[in-house]
Amino acid sequence: YIQYRDVDHVSSCNAKILGYGNNWQLFNNALRQARRDRQLVSKRLLLNDDEDQPGVTMDTNSGEQVRQILFHKLQHSGPEREGHLKALSKALRDPSAQLTFIKQENSMHLLVGLLTGSDATCRLQAVRCLHELSHSPHTNVAPAFLPATPYLLTYLSGQSTKFTELCLYTLGNLCPDSDVVKEKLLAQGIIPALANCIENQRHNLAVVEAVGFTLSQLLQAKDAAEKIIPMVLASSLPSHLISVLTPDPKFGLAPAIECAWCLHYISCSMKDNRVLLAHGALLQCSSLLVSLGGAVAEGNKEEGMELLICPLLRCVGNLLSSCPVKDLNTQVADIRIVVALCALLQAYLQAQPALARESAWVLNNLTAHSSAFCSALLTLNLVPGLIQLLPFSQGINTMILRVLANVAHKKKELCVQLAHHGLLSALCATLKMADQEMVTLSMDVLSVLVVSGPQVAEEFVRQGGLSLLEAIQYNSEGEIRQRATRLLEHHPLSSSTYCSVKTSVQFALFVEFVLIQNFKN
Repeated sequence: YIQYRDVDHVSSCNAKILGYGNNWQLFNNALRQARRDRQLVSKRLLLNDDEDQPGVTMDTNSGEQVRQILFHKLQHSGPEREGHLKALSKALRDPSAQLTFIKQENSMHLLVGLLTGSDATCRLQAVRCLHELSHSPHTNVAPAFLPATPYLLTYLSGQSTKFTELCLYTLGNLCPDSDVVKEKLLAQGIIPALANCIENQRHNLAVVEAVGFTLSQLLQAKDAAEKIIPMVLASSLPSHLISVLTPDPKFGLAPAIECAWCLHYISCSMKDNRVLLAHGALLQCSSLLVSLGGAVAEGNKEEGMELLICPLLRCVGNLLSSCPVKDLNTQVADIRIVVALCALLQAYLQAQPALARESAWVLNNLTAHSSAFCSALLTLNLVPGLIQLLPFSQGINTMILRVLANVAHKKKELCVQLAHHGLLSALCATLKMADQEMVTLSMDVLSVLVVSGPQVAEEFVRQGGLSLLEAIQYNSEGEIRQRATRLLEHHPLSSSTYCSVKTSVQFALFVEFVLIQNFKN
C-alpha cells in the first residue's frame, strides 16, 4: 500500500507522496519552478511628510517642469534649491516626466551631486527624487540609477531613519526591473550592507521592515538560488530575520511579515535548508504559528494577520522536509502546533480556502514525519473535525485524506480509532465522488485501514463498501479500476469477510428458492 511521507515538496497545494514511481521528482521540480515563476514583485512609494504643503505645486506639464528645474533652477545654489527639489520629486510621479528626466543629459549626475553634497536638507530631497523615480513603471528607468547605487548603499549605515528608509525602498524598487542593476548591486555589496543595516538598526522597526522589503525583492530573482541565497545564508541576515518574527504589539505586524516572506523565499528555493534549521527557523516559525492559531481560534483576526500566517506556513512546510526525524521534537517542540493548524484550517476555510489548504499541507508534512503528532490528532480529538471537511473541494479534501492516511499508516491501533471516529462511512461517501483523485486517495486510505484488523474490514462491509468497490470496477479510468480490483482480490475484504458475505447472500437466495418451490408445490 502507499505510504504517505514528506519528500522535499514546496507546493502549497500538493502533498509529498511516495508510491507513484519516480514521477514525483519531476512533478516536484516543476512545482518548484512554478513557485519561483509566480513570485510577486511590487514597488513601494513612501509619501512625503509635507505632501499637502501649500507652497509646493506641480505644473500641468510635468515633463516641461522637469526640464525647467534641471536646466535653470537646480544649476544655482541658494535657499530656493530645496523648494525646487520638492517640486521635482512631485513632478517625477508622472511616468512621462520620468522618461523626460532620464533622457536629459547629466540629469542623474546632478541628483547624485546633490545627494552627496554637504547640505543635509538637499540630500534628503535628492533621495526623495530618486525614490519617486525608482517607482517608475518603465523598466528602462532602472539602468539610469547605476551612478547612484554606490551612494545609496553607503548611506544605509547612516543615522537618519527617514533617509535610510528612502534609500532602502529605492534599492528595493530597482531590483526587479533590471538584471544589470541587480548584478551591480550584488557586486557592490548589497547583501553585507543589508546585514549591517539590520544589525545596527534592529531596534528601529521601520528600517527593519524596509530591509525585509528590499531583501525580499532580491530573493525573488529567478537566479536567487544560485547567486543570492548562498550569500544571504553566509551572512548574519538569517539570524536577524528569525529574531524579527515576534511581532511588536506597538509597531504592528509589518516587520515580521516582511522577514517571514524572506524566509519563505529562501526555504522554497533551496533543497537543503539545514542552515535555516541550525538558526532555529523551524522552531521560531512553528512557535509563532501556535500563538497565531490560538489567537485565531479565539476570534482575534488582526488586520493583515493572514499576510504573516501564509509565509510562516510555507516556511514550516518546507523546513520539515530538511529536518531529520530524530530532531523533530526539538525543532517543533510544541505539540499544540496540530491544534493551531486545525484552527487555521477551520477559520479560513470559507473566506480564504487557499490559506486553509496551506494549513492542511503543513499538517500533512508534520504527520508524515512523526507518530507523536499523528497520535496527537486523536488524543486531542481533532480527527472528527478533519473528517467533516472531506466534502470540501479546492484541494482541501485531498490534503486531509493524506493527513488521515499518515495517521493510519503509523500504527494499527490508530486505524481502529479512525474507524471509531467515522472514517469508514466518510470513505464510503468519498468513493462516490466524481473527483477521480479523491476516489483514488480514498482507496489508498482504505487499503491501509482494512489490513489493520478484521473488525475494520467487517465494518466497511457492513456499511456497503463492497458494492461501492464493485461499482468502481466499471470506472472509466483504468488505474482506478485496477485499484478497486486489487482491493477486492488481495485484501481481507476478499477473504473471510468477503466470502462470508458472499456465502450468506448465496444461502439466502437458496432459501428463498426453496420456499418458492415449496409454495408452488
